Amino acid sequence: MKKKINETKVAELVRQLLVELGEDPGREGLLKTPARVAKSLAFLTRGYGETPKKVVGSAVFTTHTDDMVILRDIEVYSLCEHHLLPFYGRCHVGYIARGKVLGVSKIARIVDCYARRLQIQERLTQEVANAIMKETGAEGVGVVMECRHLCMMMRGVEKQNSVMTTSAVLGALRDEAAARQEFLSLVLRS
Repeated sequence: MKKKINETKVAELVRQLLVELGEDPGREGLLKTPARVAKSLAFLTRGYGETPKKVVGSAVFTTHTDDMVILRDIEVYSLCEHHLLPFYGRCHVGYIARGKVLGVSKIARIVDCYARRLQIQERLTQEVANAIMKETGAEGVGVVMECRHLCMMMRGVEKQNSVMTTSAVLGALRDEAAARQEFLSLVLRS
C-alpha cells in the first residue's frame, strides 16, 4: 500500500508547473490553486491506499444461490496514466455465485479501488474482474467497461464522440458460450 501523498510537496510542484506554463501563481485566481490541485490529486489517486480485501471487509455472505449476479451502470472516473487526463464512463459487473455473494455496494467499491489510480482502461477492467473472482470464489466473472477519454476528446485526434469498450471474462463466463451470452445480453441492453 502506498504512503499518504505529501500535499505540501505536490502543491509546490504545481506552483512550479504554473510558472513553467507562463502563469503567475501569485495572481488572485491562482493563489490557492496549488493546494487545491494537491488535495484533488490525493482524492483522485486514493485507490493506491486501498485493496479489494480492505474495501470488501466482512461483506461476503454465504448463500445457496449459484445464479448470475449483475450490477450495471457503475459510474467510473479515473486518470489516464499517459496524459493524466480523466476518463469516465460506466462499468458492468457480473458473476456466477458459488455459495458466496458480495454486498452490492462492495462491487462498486472494488471498481473505485482500482479506478482511483493512474490507469489504462484495459488493465482497470482486468483488475476488477480478477478482484471479484478472488473475493467471491465465483464460478465465473465478467466485466464490461465503456468510457470516454479526455485525452482523445480534448487533444490529439479530438474525437468527442468516441467510446472505448473493454471486457474481461473469467472462469465459466470465458469457457461457456451460453453463460457468456447471458452475461453480455444482460449488461449491454439499452
